[in-house]
This record gives sequence, C-alpha cells and structure tokens, in this order.
Amino acid sequence: MRIPFGIGVSMLTLGLSACTSLSPDGGESAVRAATAERLGAAITVAATGETLAQRRGELFSRELDGDSAVTLALLNSPVLQRLFADLSLNEAEIVAASRLPNPRLSLARLRQGSERENDRAVSLDLISLLTTPLRASLGKRERMAARLAAEQSVLALAADTRLAYVEAVTARQRAAYAADILSAAEAGRTLAQRMAEAGNISRLDAAREQAFHAEATARKARADRDAAGAREALIRLLGVSDPAVVRLPNGLPPLPASPRDLADAEQQALDRRLDIQRARQDAANTARALRLTRVTRFINVLELGYQDNRVSGQPDQRGVEVSLELPLFDFGRTRAAGAEAVYRRALAEVAATAVNARSEAREAYGAYRTAYDLARHYRDEVVPLQRQIADETMLRYNGMLISPFDLLAQSREQIAASESALDALRDFWRADAILAATLQGPMTTMTAGAKP
Repeated sequence: MRIPFGIGVSMLTLGLSACTSLSPDGGESAVRAATAERLGAAITVAATGETLAQRRGELFSRELDGDSAVTLALLNSPVLQRLFADLSLNEAEIVAASRLPNPRLSLARLRQGSERENDRAVSLDLISLLTTPLRASLGKRERMAARLAAEQSVLALAADTRLAYVEAVTARQRAAYAADILSAAEAGRTLAQRMAEAGNISRLDAAREQAFHAEATARKARADRDAAGAREALIRLLGVSDPAVVRLPNGLPPLPASPRDLADAEQQALDRRLDIQRARQDAANTARALRLTRVTRFINVLELGYQDNRVSGQPDQRGVEVSLELPLFDFGRTRAAGAEAVYRRALAEVAATAVNARSEAREAYGAYRTAYDLARHYRDEVVPLQRQIADETMLRYNGMLISPFDLLAQSREQIAASESALDALRDFWRADAILAATLQGPMTTMTAGAKP
C-alpha cells in the first residue's frame, strides 16, 4: 500500500516548509529581553539556581531602591513564573494548530466462507494540508501577539512593584513622624499634669493636652498598621518568603532638580505602547484569518485517500478516494460575514486604543507636572517657612515671651507641614511611576492585566 511517490513528496515538502517549531523556553527569554530593553534593567533569568541565589543575595545585601525592587520582583515573583508557564502552554497550542494534519489509517479483515478480504486505506485532510502555510503564518502572528501580552503583564508587575515600593517607604516615614508627634504629645501631657497640680494652668488646658496625647497614641497605632500593611504588599510582589531580608530606606529619594520635558508624550505613547502594538497585531491576525475563511468558504472539508483491497483468489483493488463536503445548505456566507465583522471590529479597536493612549499620556504627564510643582512648592516654600517660624518661636521661648505649650504647638505644626511635604513627594514619585508605565501601556495590575 503506497501513495504515489511524486504526490507524496510534493505534499510532504509543502507541509514541512510551513511547519513551525517550539522555542526552547516557550518564549520567556524573548519576553524578558524585550522587557529589559523597555525598563532599562537586567532582568534575565540566571543560568543556574546558584547564580540566581547569588543575584538575590546581592539585592538583599543593601537597602532596596525602586529599581532594585523591580529587578527582584521580575526575577523572583512566582506570579511571573506562572505567567511564563501559561505562555509556554499557549505557544504549544498555537504550534500544534499550525502543524501538518495527521493522516488516518484504517485496516479491515473480512471473512466470507473460504474467502478472505483485507482492506487497507490511508486518507489525509487535503484542505488542512493545502492551507498549512497560511495557518503557519497565522500561528507565528498569534505567537507574537501572545508574547506582546506577556510583555504587558511583565510591565504591569514592574509598575505595581514600583508603586508598592513608594507606598511602603512613605508609610515607614509617616510612622516615624507619628512617633515624633507622640513624643511631643507625651512631653506636653507630662508638663500639663505638673502645671495643673501646681495650679499654674486650668484643668481645661490640661485636659486638652491629655486629649491630644490620646489622639497621638491612636494615630501612631494606625501609622504602624499602615506601614506593616504596605510592607507586606511589597513583599508579596517581590515573592519573598522571609520578610526579614527586605530592607527599606528611611525616606523617599529627593525631588529631581528638574522634571521630565515630554513635549511629544502622545507620540511616544503611540510609538511604544504595547496595547497599540497588540491591537495592530490582532487586526493583522484577523486579516489572515479572514483570508483563510475566504479560501475555505465553499469547500471546508476535502479528504484524499488511497485504498488497497485484497480478496483471496481475485486481483488486488487499488484506487484513490476523494471525499468533500457539498455546500448545499451553507455556501460559507455566514462564516465569511462573521470573519469580516470580526475584522472590522479589530480595526475599530485599533482606533479606540490609539485615542485612549493619547488621552492617558496627556493625563499622566499633566498629573506628573502638577505633582512635581506641588512637591517643589512644599520643599522650597512651606517647609522652610515652618522652619523659620520654629526658630523664631524658640527665640521667644528662650526670652520667656511665650509658654511651653506655644512651643509644643509650633512643633506639632512643623511636623504636620513635614507630613504634607512627604505626601507631596509621595504623589510625585507615584506620578513618575504612572507616567513611565502609561508610555509603555495601559495602567493595569498583574492580577487584572492582559493575559497571553
């Protein structure tokens, strides 16, 4: 039983020329390389577990900054490892769909009295074989789209980590401010109690200091709770099992000397955003799928088979069998119309994504500049003025012109101004991270972002 040699070689050559193969790591190295180029960080996976552990040790040996926190998350996060496993699974499914169709072999042995009949047949889906090059090209584009989705998820994890780092350091610094306020409140309460016992102040003034101390105590407890929660949120993104190894600085980095000047923020977003690239890739894939639908519109099932029947005492029967689906009730118009509608929808999605990208870029850059101006205002105006007022208040206290309670009140006002300045600096670094992420893609989280 043999298929004619010329036909077999031609069919096999056509199919093998279009076959695609699996990448060694399911596309992980390609995604990491592309993401590292966008982030400007070395986030490639180490060759061995020993070198990876050494890299983690280097990061844990010093206080984390924003860049090292992102690097650690992208090297260590189990969420990212799950993402790359899904990417490998997705690639395997795409490659399997674009491979040559397997031939079908049927064997039969019949007996009638003393006669014996052996039937052997092999058949192949000719439509699938002829459209293999087109399906392979579509598969390559689908793999590229899946990798773009994976890159977007990696960038989402990087943005989440940087924002969580800013929140954790801010909460730690705010807890330190709450401790300073509590110390001042304890000093005021103790002084008020002694002066009230001596009859130098009224019981009302003493009660006010006591109430302030009680409120400061509660505020310190809330600040400690928020600091612990923000730290744990960062640790979860880092994928660290031992929280003791994570060392955070006592404060945020200072404000840069000048803000970014992005006159072409919209154009950068259009050129670099992954959601726009994904929308364009999806539109191209849909166009390829539409072409495949049009090719198979009238004949969607066409099988070619070769049969070899042998009956004892009679000459062998050999021949070719062709089976196809007759388009009597469905001429493929519904499938073609549906594919065309999907293509129009993909084009509309590209346009909508571009409009959203430009708007989000303008919004993010506007928020960034406003946050920078506010943080600079607190740094250059509000905090120096409060420091000057504190110095003048101390001079008046040393000259016995004001009471100790006036000095304590001014100290509390100065701490409150420092907290407002901290909030402004926190808002700036958040806006900086959001702007950087917005120029790469939409602001999503790792749990709700794009999936391959």
